[in-house]
Amino acid sequence: MEALWIWPATGFGFGWLPWASGTIGSLLAVPLAWWLLGRSRPVQFGLVAVLLVAAMPLCQLASDSLGGKDDGRIVLDEIAAFPVVVLGQAAARQPLAMAGAFVAYRLFDITKPPPAAELEGIPGGVGIVLDDLVAAGYAWLLVFGGLSLWRRRRSP
Repeated sequence: MEALWIWPATGFGFGWLPWASGTIGSLLAVPLAWWLLGRSRPVQFGLVAVLLVAAMPLCQLASDSLGGKDDGRIVLDEIAAFPVVVLGQAAARQPLAMAGAFVAYRLFDITKPPPAAELEGIPGGVGIVLDDLVAAGYAWLLVFGGLSLWRRRRSP
């Protein structure tokens, strides 16, 4: 029974790899993010919200089974949060933009600038997911906020 929630929480087993499990979890989310961009914005936002909410108890159950912390083998938080980086951004369907979104997300997820580090300290699945959600928000601002500013400066 325990394996039922461990399986999705560990990215269908990819989280058990001995290196870069968070990066691999994020890579697993790229096709999902790409697919979401083909949906309407309300559908994108709704599906991502459902995914984030569903990830919290699954991450909690997996955490309880794996030692009671944000274990590196749990990558559902990255899978659920990465699509936030490209929400509503049709430009992200361009490979370079998606790659930039990915790199920015990994940068913020690894460095955990405030308040991400503090949110990670919230017990259970909520804290496991919230720090990744903040990292995704920062990446969204960097990539698409920066792109928007760049476009405004270029236009006469």
